Amino acid sequence: MPTEKMTLSQKKRAAIINAAKVTFTEFGVAATSMDKLAEVAGVSKRTVYNHFATKEAIVMNLMADLWDRSFKHNVAEYQSNTPLLEQLSEVVFKEINFISSHEYIELTRMAIGHFFYTPESMNQEFQRVKKQESATMRWIRAAMADKKISVTNEELALQQIHSLIKGSCFWPQVMQFADRLNHDEQQEIANEVAKMFLCRYQNAST
Repeated sequence: MPTEKMTLSQKKRAAIINAAKVTFTEFGVAATSMDKLAEVAGVSKRTVYNHFATKEAIVMNLMADLWDRSFKHNVAEYQSNTPLLEQLSEVVFKEINFISSHEYIELTRMAIGHFFYTPESMNQEFQRVKKQESATMRWIRAAMADKKISVTNEELALQQIHSLIKGSCFWPQVMQFADRLNHDEQQEIANEVAKMFLCRYQNAST
């Protein structure tokens, strides 16, 4: 199926977003003017304002797109005949791989720095994203339905996985306390997280 061509307006919007990724990461949101965005994007300042009323709106667009892509990145599905450890490790690894990416780390660092004292806008977008079913939550629910694991609080179980992941693969990197993990390090953590989760929730008969 042929790809639908972008309109001129869509091309300009994409150029503004790409310019924002570059300038916000390099100079910070506060130090990037709308004039600078227009210059880097190759559009007029008026065009920037036609698409985004404020720099905050651009930041939220970047984060919303990033979070939405994180759901599309991990499409692993539960498989009843595959060992639980093997498939949960794969689900967790895909999540680690995405949140450990250079783009995810840099954009998160930029957004936190900008919204640190006014987190309301970012929290609203985060609450929207939370309503979507992630691959990890989908896997947990499917394993429960298959009676392979016993979980009484789905949200808590998911939060436990995320805490284990982000404690090693995300927050140390965002805060620049540690380097980004390579493939083998990501896989090792995914395996250990899956083992810990199943040690707590896997039914004894499986």
